[in-house]
Amino acid sequence: MNMQDAADRADEILDAVLSEVKPAVQWAHGPTSVGSCDVSRMRVVMTIVSEQRRGSFLGVVDRFWRKSEYRIKAINKDVDLPAIYAQTSDGFGVTLSVGGQGQAFFEVDSPCVEESDVEESTTAPNGPSYEGVYPLPRPNVHSDFWSTGAS
Repeated sequence: MNMQDAADRADEILDAVLSEVKPAVQWAHGPTSVGSCDVSRMRVVMTIVSEQRRGSFLGVVDRFWRKSEYRIKAINKDVDLPAIYAQTSDGFGVTLSVGGQGQAFFEVDSPCVEESDVEESTTAPNGPSYEGVYPLPRPNVHSDFWSTGAS
């Protein structure tokens, strides 16, 4: 497997977990990072996930990763900045972390693979692409379900 193959696999992992979140959340691509022998992809949730719904959101992801036989490596139960760290059977690290203003970040890191060029993801975001915008804005999409109780 080379870096492009690993990036494609990371996209598959991200597509799968985001398709499990119902109702769907809007997301945009975060940066792709390339190391000496690894690659990581990130997706940033643009939907406001309220503090009241944060546990449900993390629970959906946790259950899906366990059902997918990912090994849960750690869970950070911090009220404001929770996170789940897991690993796929083929050695990819997967993380869901919640940052400032409740913004959720999904990241997939590959194991060490053969060096190659890496193209940007071909998966289209399900909202604005924010191409050329960094850092991405804070979550700004209201959901009748996920944003319940958000101010």
